Amino acid sequence: MATREKVLEYLELHKGERVSGEKLAEALSLSRNAVWKAINALRDEGYLLEASPKKGYCLLNENVILSAQSIIKHLKSKDFFRISVYDRVASTNTLVRQAAESGETEGLVIAANEQEAGKGRLGRSFYSPSGSGIYMSILLRPRLPAAEALFITTAAAVAVASAIEEHTGERALIKWVNDIYCRGKKVCGILTEASIDFEGGGISYAALGIGINLSDPQNGFPAELSEIAGSVFGEKPSPPETRPLLIAAILDKFLEYYRSLPQKVFMDEYRGRSCVIGKEITVISSGGSENALAVDIDDDGALVVKTERGATRRLSSGEISIRVKNHGEKK
Repeated sequence: MATREKVLEYLELHKGERVSGEKLAEALSLSRNAVWKAINALRDEGYLLEASPKKGYCLLNENVILSAQSIIKHLKSKDFFRISVYDRVASTNTLVRQAAESGETEGLVIAANEQEAGKGRLGRSFYSPSGSGIYMSILLRPRLPAAEALFITTAAAVAVASAIEEHTGERALIKWVNDIYCRGKKVCGILTEASIDFEGGGISYAALGIGINLSDPQNGFPAELSEIAGSVFGEKPSPPETRPLLIAAILDKFLEYYRSLPQKVFMDEYRGRSCVIGKEITVISSGGSENALAVDIDDDGALVVKTERGATRRLSSGEISIRVKNHGEKK
């Protein structure tokens, strides 16, 4: 670990506290000069640091820069996840897929402050402006048949919704199959891109992408998203520690489900958080659209609907998109 990372990790663990240069140097087995250079480097990057010859150094609680160290200090599952944070990327999912193709083992997490070409389902983009959200992807190598890749997404949806609710107090619901809603608007999208081992019939790797709107962007959402998109905190800025805390909570909760994925222990909560069951919906497919009533979500993650003609249909991932009329959603 580089000197800068060592100093930042120590300051994150003692955030809001004053630590003398002597104590820092001793704790990290560094020279005082090396500590001083690291502090200056962090300041140049925008970290809010106070320094006093008598009182030492302090990473202020108001600091909002996302770093691997700020996430790791909240993370329980440090043995599984390896975290990298970038300021700006095209797409975190693209970076994770590239890492997977290069042979990287599972557990890699790539997060970014901004995405220039964030990915959504069905070839759509995910609006990812700087400073207002969480954008991250996880590299997974599950031992699952390809047909069960859907459960990665459903497990992630439960992990995200429960983490949001636990750490922000906002009720978080799931719109089948991969969107999280707060106060009637979409605040999170989840995209799982999998590489299939056609010879063995399993999943070679999966890139699990999660994008969360924490606060409304400074200039608002683009016009085409304004009726659909919302954020967890609305117009209020999210508290400084929210991003690393939520990322860590999501990772910990997801890993718990991931390690027992075939048992589908998350499905009851997935159904319980559904904002679709019992609602009139419009099913959109390549052949057109039809109105239906969402009846249930079965244990395989499929949406069970009853059409206006009285027929019962079972809809699986990737075949359709859904409009929930009472959310005023438009494609």
